[in-house]
Amino acid sequence: MMYSSTPELIATCWTSAGDVAPLTNPETSPVPLGERLEAIASTGWAGFGLAYDDLVAASDTIGFSGLRKLIDQAGLRHVEVELLSNWWDESRSHEWKPQFELLLEAAETLGARFIKIGTAFGEPLDDLEFLVEPLRHLTTEASQRGTRIALEPMPFSMVGSMPAAAELMRSVDMSDCGLVVDYWHVFRAGTSLDELSRSLTAEQIFGVELNDADAEIKGTLFEDTRDNRRLCGEGDQDVAGFITTLQAIGFNGPWGVEILSEQHRKRPVREALESARSTALRCFPA
Repeated sequence: MMYSSTPELIATCWTSAGDVAPLTNPETSPVPLGERLEAIASTGWAGFGLAYDDLVAASDTIGFSGLRKLIDQAGLRHVEVELLSNWWDESRSHEWKPQFELLLEAAETLGARFIKIGTAFGEPLDDLEFLVEPLRHLTTEASQRGTRIALEPMPFSMVGSMPAAAELMRSVDMSDCGLVVDYWHVFRAGTSLDELSRSLTAEQIFGVELNDADAEIKGTLFEDTRDNRRLCGEGDQDVAGFITTLQAIGFNGPWGVEILSEQHRKRPVREALESARSTALRCFPA
């Protein structure tokens, strides 16, 4: 029985992509778009996300207006598009500017809540001042197209933690520039739920991604995040505590669920989506 108080959940791009992983070339899902949307809608999700290569494929085939029709037919209310990198580097603008343009077009046509961006892999940096002006430029362009910019900090990237990212957002100081708070990146950066609640404001949180993991890291941080995430409540992290912490900050959804693992990729997509949703829902307070 569905109650109106059931949290709205978004199947972020990798949760429904089937047997494809980040940094595969290309990152295109082997699951046909129509089939994918039908599986997402029929398993009870309120929205979904698509990665850049899937957006390129959609643009080249049915176009974004065709995709918008499929989304509306499926009754999905929330759309996310990702991921832009290198946006701070003008010497690489010939690479990232066309990507950004496609993401802007997708966001505008599909009604995406924000465009998700990341930073380069490597050791987290202490001084992030050089990102402020590029973020303001991106945000201004996004605002003009009816969407927003959401930065996802990752412990193996330039912006390595939520407290550092929240401080960066205060420097940018634009209401259309915020953060994606992925729980995996929170605990792997060593940020406690207390630190999280002290550093973030509700206005800064544009998106949230729920997942779980074992206490122990297997391989590199990137390999661990790509191959070993667990379904919510089936790992060693405090998913329920993370949810209540964000609710206390003032975030009330919709909530993304991002399951990335070798195990998840091998399951039939509908089955993978069902288990990702049911396990996430069990972590919410009754």
